[in-house]
Amino acid sequence: MKRMRKILVLTGKYIGDIIDFFYPPFRRFFSRQFFRYAVSGAANLVFDWMLYFAIYNYVIQKQFISLGFVTVSPHISALLITFPITLLSGFLLQKYVTFTASQLRGKDQLVRYMAVVGVNLLINYFGLKLLVEVLHLYPTPSKMVVTLICTIFSYFSQKKFTFKIKNAP
Repeated sequence: MKRMRKILVLTGKYIGDIIDFFYPPFRRFFSRQFFRYAVSGAANLVFDWMLYFAIYNYVIQKQFISLGFVTVSPHISALLITFPITLLSGFLLQKYVTFTASQLRGKDQLVRYMAVVGVNLLINYFGLKLLVEVLHLYPTPSKMVVTLICTIFSYFSQKKFTFKIKNAP
């Protein structure tokens, strides 16, 4: 376990150093932490969109999935499949790249992160239901719009709750 943590810390530092290389032109506009959040979050976001697209189009093949007691629409099925993957990648990026100064136990951070992501999952679910099933927009652009809304909520929640710094002003 200690070896895995060491690998994650070193990988996070390496990714952070790469992001920091591109930071100087943005120094006037953003704090280093916000810049890291934006870049690592954007990378996870693009990963999420690509994964969602691939799952929706090639794995589920735009088909409804019958679970016996309920039939799940293809856009919601793709969301349910991609969710745990991007949950883990997002947590690791935020913990080891963006919010590295937090002294909260990793277990507590993960529980808090999952709570914030749970709210985001609800926003995603109801947002997709609204945009796809009520407004009849395409699923992938709908997912992108909903994700952008979640991103704003997430930054403030992660900074002030999940990875908060004890005794920070």
